[in-house]
Amino acid sequence: MNTKHLPLLLACLMLAACTLNSPLPDDPAPAPAPPPVVQVVMPPAAPPDEIGPLLSYHQALRRMSQGELVKELSGLGLQQRSPRVALQMGMALMLTRGGGDLARAQTLLDSVATSAEVEAAPFRPLAQLLSANCAEMRRWYDHADKLAVQQKESQRRIDQLNDMLEGLKAIERTLPARPAPGPQVTK
Repeated sequence: MNTKHLPLLLACLMLAACTLNSPLPDDPAPAPAPPPVVQVVMPPAAPPDEIGPLLSYHQALRRMSQGELVKELSGLGLQQRSPRVALQMGMALMLTRGGGDLARAQTLLDSVATSAEVEAAPFRPLAQLLSANCAEMRRWYDHADKLAVQQKESQRRIDQLNDMLEGLKAIERTLPARPAPGPQVTK
């Protein structure tokens, strides 16, 4: 063999070796992997809004007269007891002006706020808020009562002092006139 042809022969052998390892053209191409299955997860349905209607109910109660509030309370008293009804009764009692109504309202609201019933769960935060509001209102009313008692006592003392002053003025008017001070003698 001629050494001139040796590089050409090597190149042909290399090409032949490359074609032996390549896939045959009539073999089918491997199938692509199937796309992953996409599962659409729907978020759970939002629970029904329990508080919104109660806030609207409270606004309606605030617009009622005392007579209408009493009628509303009597209607609520006829309904079956539930955390919602207890909350509504507490709201109405907060707005009436009867003696002890705030204490009754706070008792009802506390019963909802501390209830272990599943039905009371959505109402607990609102019941806690309203109960705290009742407690604060009771403190303010007690403070106002104390101030009213203090004001009456102060007014009684003022009247007593005015009477004493008038008595002193009357005594002063009955006293003889004082002589005018004479000239001062100096030594």
